[in-house]
Formats: sequence, C-alpha cells, structure tokens
Amino acid sequence: MRELLRVAPGDRAVDLAGIDPRSTPGLPLAAGRGGRRREWARRQVELLGAKLGRQQEMLYASAKQGLGSETPTSAPSQAGAQLGGDRPRRVLLVLQAMDCGGKDGTIKRVAGAMNPLGLHIRSFGPPTAEELRHDFLWRIRRALPPPGYVGIFNRSHYEDVLVARVEGLVDEATWRGRYDTINEFERELADNSVTLVKVMLHISYAEQGERLLERLTDPTKHWKYNPSDLDTRARWDDYQAAYAEALRRCRTDAAPWFVVPADRKWYRDWAVAHLLRETFDALDLGYPAADFDVERERERLRDEGLGERGVNER
Repeated sequence: MRELLRVAPGDRAVDLAGIDPRSTPGLPLAAGRGGRRREWARRQVELLGAKLGRQQEMLYASAKQGLGSETPTSAPSQAGAQLGGDRPRRVLLVLQAMDCGGKDGTIKRVAGAMNPLGLHIRSFGPPTAEELRHDFLWRIRRALPPPGYVGIFNRSHYEDVLVARVEGLVDEATWRGRYDTINEFERELADNSVTLVKVMLHISYAEQGERLLERLTDPTKHWKYNPSDLDTRARWDDYQAAYAEALRRCRTDAAPWFVVPADRKWYRDWAVAHLLRETFDALDLGYPAADFDVERERERLRDEGLGERGVNER
C-alpha cells in the first residue's frame, strides 16, 4: 500500500484530477463485491487494529526502557523538549484533507482500535494570538508526540501553505519559502527517530457537497457545519492547486506523501490502517529484553511465599 499510494518522487507535477476519489487501490479480490466489501473492510480494520495495538505497545515499551529513569509523557511541553539527540522512536500520522474529507472519522475508526494511553492526538485550527507571535512551526513543535507514542495531527503545518496561500493570509514570497522550511523540519524529525506518515484524504467535489448537505439535514451534525465552509468550497480549484504543489514540493524520502482515495469511507479506513501497519512493520519493533535478572526476581517472589502454583492458577 505504501508503494501504491505514495506520491512518486521527482519534480513532476502532481495530478490530483487523475486520482479517482472513488477508486480502491490494493483492495484484494477477497473483499468481494458491492456491499460485501464494506463489511469485509470493517472487519479487516478491526483485525489490523489489534496488530497496531501490539506494535504500539512495543513502541512504548522500547521507549520506556530507553529513557531509563524517565517516563514517556504526553504533556505538550515535554513532547517538544524531547526532540533531539538519540531518542527512542515515535510515529506521527499527519492527516490533511478538504472540509468533510474524513479526518475525524479516520481517527475514530483507525486510532480508536489502538490503546488511547499511547496516543497523542492534536488538532490545528486558526492560529491563536500567541501562536501568531511565533514562527509557523512553533505550535507544531510543541505538539509533537513524546518518545514511544503514536501521534496524530488533524491538520498540520501544511495549513500554512494551503489556507495561508489560498486565503492570502501571507504574501506569496512568505508561503513559497515555507516549503523548504517544512522539508528541513521534517528531515530534522526523521533524523531524531520520528517516523512520519503524511496522508492526504482525497475526496471529490460531489462527495463533499453530499457530506455538507448531510450536515445540514441531520440536526445532530449541525455543530459540524460552518457557513464559511461554502466560501472555502467556492475556491475548490485553488485549494486543489495548493495541495498539488504541497505534495510535489514536500514529497521527500524522509517524509513521503500518500494520497488515499476517500469517497468510500470504508476503503479510506482500511487503506490508512494498512499504511500504519506497513510503517510499523518497517520499524522491525520487538519487546525489549529485561534489564534485570528475571530468575533472581522470581526467586524473590518465591521467598515471599508466592509459589509457582499460585502464579499458574491465576
């Protein structure tokens, strides 16, 4: 899946219009046809979730042992400070999409299968007054996952070459200069044991319209709708062009981009779960060996009256 969905390296333009948002790359024949594929994909996501949970535990266990007396923490102030040096591994999933692209749903269904204690999820909206007083990566650095955690960004630093570009929030020279800054930042992350999985959830104009209408039709989804969504939708072509350039300019070996067709929610979830599983597989994780004398600790327990029979009965 990483090869199928990866934006090819090089300097050629990225043609998003040539990627069918309803397509299902890599879906096996075992998935069946029609509605059966949806149920099959949902079962597979559950199975993949169990595997991801085990890999996530290995990631955390290795970090805990590597930090010695320290303990991995999800506090934002600690997360940023721990970047640098020979640090234990961490994984960061970056999700970008047009409005209604399915970022929240992906997090709920894919990350929801993992242990929430080992997740570090952050969403990025318009920058606050404090954030505007710093460079655009300041808030991103503060939100990085700690060692041993799986981080998920719902939107990210790419908003500063997407929204900032299309809405004219900064001048052209500024947003164009950010591509190189982003590449340097992501290279820094990779050099410090952060594995990036950057995913664009690619939906069609028609599908976005249907999802917006659903939000207006269902009272339980009114909270998801903002009248400004239609203003953004009116600039669809501008945003597609901004995405295409961001994908082209920031598709490095250290931090490749993946485009997931996302009109079919069940395929979207299955594909993202597979990307994460293949990413973990490439890390070749395992449970760390004990850094103490296991047999000696067993003897100490036996000396306290907890025999082998009692342990087995439990």
